[in-house]
Amino acid sequence: MPVTVSDVQEFLRLAEVARECRIKRLGDVVKLKLRLRRRLYVMKIPKDEAEKVLSQLKCKVVEV
Repeated sequence: MPVTVSDVQEFLRLAEVARECRIKRLGDVVKLKLRLRRRLYVMKIPKDEAEKVLSQLKCKVVEV
């Protein structure tokens, strides 16, 4: 089961060690999925906030 993250700063910290970040756009909500070695972390944020977060990611980004 994926772990839901609600804090953006925690998500960015996890992204530093992630293998990849998958992005799924669902209308006005964007679902970001971080794949780490053992777990999958998921965060849902509004579309306008997602662009700010995506520009700060330090891992490989895959559009789904």
